[in-house]
Order: sequence, then C-alpha cells, then structure tokens
Amino acid sequence: MRVLGMISGTSHDAIDTALVDIRHRGGRLHCRVLGTGATPYPADLRRELVEALPPGRVGLDAVCRLDTRIGRAFAEAARRTVAEHGPADLVCSHGQTLYHWVQGGEVLGTLQVGQPAWTAELLGVPVVSDLRARDVAAGGQGAPLVAHLDTLLLAGLPGRAAALNLGGIANITVAGDPPLAYDTGPANALVDAAVLAATGAPYDDGGRIAAAGSVQPGLLAELLDEPYYRLPPPKTTGKELFHPGLLGALRTRHPGLALSDLVATLTALTARTVAAEVERHGVTTLVASGGGMRNPVLTGMLRELLPDVRLLQSEELGLPADAKEAIAFAVLGWYTVHGLPATLPSCTGARGARILGSLTPGEAPLRLPAPLAAAPTAISFVS
Repeated sequence: MRVLGMISGTSHDAIDTALVDIRHRGGRLHCRVLGTGATPYPADLRRELVEALPPGRVGLDAVCRLDTRIGRAFAEAARRTVAEHGPADLVCSHGQTLYHWVQGGEVLGTLQVGQPAWTAELLGVPVVSDLRARDVAAGGQGAPLVAHLDTLLLAGLPGRAAALNLGGIANITVAGDPPLAYDTGPANALVDAAVLAATGAPYDDGGRIAAAGSVQPGLLAELLDEPYYRLPPPKTTGKELFHPGLLGALRTRHPGLALSDLVATLTALTARTVAAEVERHGVTTLVASGGGMRNPVLTGMLRELLPDVRLLQSEELGLPADAKEAIAFAVLGWYTVHGLPATLPSCTGARGARILGSLTPGEAPLRLPAPLAAAPTAISFVS
C-alpha cells in the first residue's frame, strides 16, 4: 500500500510530506520511501497562523479561515508530491496543531486544523485525519504519536536505546517493556522565535548566532526553573507554554542582553533538558532526527553533555531525518485502515491502545483492507 503522510509541526513553517510504500511480511513492516517534500506556507497564511497561536486570541472566523486555507495548502502539497513521485492509495494528514488544551498536567482537548476534505476531493483517495483526539478521549495526552514508529525502529538495537526528535518541541522515546515517550521541552521553538523577532529570519541558520554568543548561567538557571521539567511522564507540551511572549518578559528582566547570548542560552536550554532525560533513563544509544540536528552548536552541546552515549542520525537506520514525522503518520494511517491500534498507553497515558483517526472517503466506494490479527513488531527501511 502506498501511503502519503503529511504534517506541519510546531515550527509551523512548512507542510512535510512522505510517500511510503508499506508492505507487511513476517511480522515486520518493510517500508520504501518513494519521495519526500516540504511545501512552505504562503507568507500571509503563516502570518495568520502565528497570530492565532498562543498567547494570541482570535475569533471563530479566523479559525474557520485557517481550517480551510490550511486544508487547501495540505491538498496542494499532496498534489505536488504524487505528481512527482506517483499515486497514493491512502493519505494520512496530521494537519496543523492550533491549540493543545492542558490543565494541571492533564490534556483536556486538542485542535488540529486543515480540513481533510480538500485533499480527498483533489486526490480522490481516502484521508485519515484527526489522529490525536481518540487518545485524548481515552485519557491520554494525544502525544507523542511518533513514539509508535520509534519503538518499531528501536527494536533490536543493543543496550538501552532511545529516539529523539528535535522539532519545535523536543520529544524522546525510550525503548523498554513498556516503552516510555514524552516531550522534554522546547527544541527550536524559543530559538526560532528569538531569531525571527530580532532579524526576520525563521531560524538560526547553522547555529551561527548561538556560536557568536555565550551561555548566560543566571539566565539558564532561570529558564530551567520552569515547573514543566519536573513533571513526571507521560507529559506533553507545546507553544501554549513555550511561546514568543516569554522572550519579551526575559528581555525586561535582563536589559541589554545581546541576541547572540540569548540564542546561545536558549540553545543550551534545549541541550540541558534533553541530556537530563537521556541520563535519567541510562540511554546508551540515541537515534536523533528533526531540524535541530542541522544545528552544529546544539549537537555539539549534546555530545559534550553525553560523552558516553552513541548519537546516531536516523538516516543511519534508513529513516530520513527531515521527513521522520511525515513517515510516522504514513505508518499510523496504514495501521488505522488495517484495524490496528497505534497508540502506546505507557507513552501517552491513555487507558488502552486505540485505533486512531477519522476517515474521509475518496471518490470511489470505501473499501478497507481486511483487519490483521497481529500487529507488526519491527520496521525496516529499504532503498
């Protein structure tokens, strides 16, 4: 089955796509990545999206516009991907998270926008969407859903293995029985916000700004005092907590703080909070992915803090790092149409594993594959 996975993550800069041919043999998923892509949001749409994110306040008219415009943007990203890499039998669209409602450590609701009907109409194939809601309804955090792919990928690695994704928010999956997964805190979210506000650039390209500055110990200690870091897993977070408004407050308390020193300190915050969780679980092999792995200052800090941990790029296991989340959602869509639960209660905190998502039919009568009696236990990527 050829499944197109799509997601725009917490960096909310582009729609990542991955067309994956997924075959099931001998209890293992064999995946061939046929093509990947990243379609940037139009500048005005991204601006409207950023204005709607916490701590912004918008009306239902803005939410409706975003749901439609982002839905159409996802449909266009899907069209481009299949035009370049061939047709899809199924699409799994995460959409764009607009709000994750967390109160007292409990997730009460989650809202992803990007109406899937636009993709179903344009491609004429079924679309799985709204994947987080069922886990939340079952008492879970609705995240991190990518942990399912992580546990399949980590199966068989020696020692204590974990997967790390450095997107807007950093999340870790620790292999075990049962596995554990949660958000450790910000990865690129605060760095990106600081750079954007000061320069108009979307991120610290190559870590150059951080490299020009120095970590401020007092400021770092203040940042590390955030109560989220002391919460036990499972836990999730996002830009409702780590939002650009924090930076204005920091600058008020630290007048004269140079941008390079601020970015260096925020980069160190990511490295310190990630390293603390890696050490907590005695991880010996860390498989990393996400945009943060393109920042040599951040990766250098991680290697310095974790000298005894083998740090691998996910490409070394055949999984393209920049498209990992899109590939993960392609796999989740495959699970859904085969009648298989794809959540890990030990990772999300739900009462049990659940089949995820809602299904929007394509142009033909909806025919699902026969349900599988047993779920795959490992995954491999072939060229």
